Amino acid sequence: MQLCFEGAAGEVTGSRSIIKYRIGEKDRRFAVDWGMFQGGRDAHQKNFEPSSERADTLGCVILTHAHIDHSGLLPRLCAQGFHGPIYCTPATLDLLKVLLADSAHIQAFERERAERRQAKNQWRGDLPQPLYSLDDVTQCLAQCRPIAYHQRTPILEGVSLVFVDAGHILGSATAVIDVVHDGRSAHQPTKRIVFSGDLGTRNRPLMNDPDRVHQADVLVLESTYGNRLHRSLQSTEDELVEIVSRTLKQGGNVIMPAFAVGRTQEIIAILLNLVRQKRLPFLSIFIDSPMATAASEVTDRHLSLLDAQTQALAAWTKAHPNAARVHFTKDVNESKALNQIKGGAIILSASGMCEAGRILHHLFWNCPREQSAIVITGFQAAGTRGRLLVDGAKTLRLLGAEVAVKASVHTLGGLSAHADQADLLWWCQGFAEPPEKVFITHGEDTASENLSSVLVSELGWARPIRPKRGESFPC
Repeated sequence: MQLCFEGAAGEVTGSRSIIKYRIGEKDRRFAVDWGMFQGGRDAHQKNFEPSSERADTLGCVILTHAHIDHSGLLPRLCAQGFHGPIYCTPATLDLLKVLLADSAHIQAFERERAERRQAKNQWRGDLPQPLYSLDDVTQCLAQCRPIAYHQRTPILEGVSLVFVDAGHILGSATAVIDVVHDGRSAHQPTKRIVFSGDLGTRNRPLMNDPDRVHQADVLVLESTYGNRLHRSLQSTEDELVEIVSRTLKQGGNVIMPAFAVGRTQEIIAILLNLVRQKRLPFLSIFIDSPMATAASEVTDRHLSLLDAQTQALAAWTKAHPNAARVHFTKDVNESKALNQIKGGAIILSASGMCEAGRILHHLFWNCPREQSAIVITGFQAAGTRGRLLVDGAKTLRLLGAEVAVKASVHTLGGLSAHADQADLLWWCQGFAEPPEKVFITHGEDTASENLSSVLVSELGWARPIRPKRGESFPC
């Protein structure tokens, strides 16, 4: 059996792995995740590079969750000839309907905008090529096959799958895969490969704690925050109360770039809970993202998957409709109207790394204002505008102009949807015995190297492998 890494190896996006195995005389292969590369100058080029395997040779794809860096190239794969099933949880499928359609819309819009500029002799170089169309998204969604948590399912000859809750976003899963190996027949012993997916943090708003897995022969482990510890939720809430109170008092707005899926819903819950605790007064919260609106509707439909505290908060909010105003903008005109608000608003908008979307307009109008605050709520990949803000940029390129950054900039590390080093170690301690082979992925070099060392020193594991993109290993 071979395990090949085609993405998220030495970096945080583009998750894609291919497992090759043999039953009898037949060579088989399937994939885990098929994500888009995001951030950095070479991301677009990497998204167009072909896979090491033809699309029509894959028996199936196992999808750990809906985030675009794990799912974003699935429509392209289907357009290239993949006709097999895509296995995911039911909530992930509902979120895919939102995220993939939005991705296709953005690509089509960027192409149309470039064509308009070319017609006015304002475009240099090649026109952007969409990775896929809305029709490709429709075909991709038709190939999805939902599987509930803890339901073992045969997915290919000699392969079965169980999803357990990864606690990262709604529907996120750790994939526990049993594969017949070494060419043995289907009734012979199997090898267990566990893909952690993106793991969430413990005791976090909205999501349940991640389910731990107790046995694996091969483990593929994410390491996004493998070199650091998050702030406690209590200290994060304390800082958020201070930022919001001061900013509103001095007549500014709080601008929060937030990922539309997961992060936005989490922040809404935290703010409403702070109002419930009387730590914040009545708030005017604006959600300016069509995708975040749709994702919030999906979250409401899957309320039973959320933790008990969130379900209790939902009941309280319903019983106290005047405690806060949460408004989801309905159209572009409502979005533009937010730019006229000089103070008193909390605006959540996508994209979370400030690379595209309506957040650019809110940053354009509020970055130059000392009264306002920019609150970074999640991981910012190298090369993104969000990372520049975190690193203290004095100016930012927005909407074709260089804009001064005079607003205060804050990073709320305690809101991360990714497990930190302590949570990753806690999760790994769930194994009764160390896995035979461990691969550290989905992290920048410093994070993956640090986590690798800690697994050796703290848990006594053998040195994990940190694969490079394109490398293949026997398992």
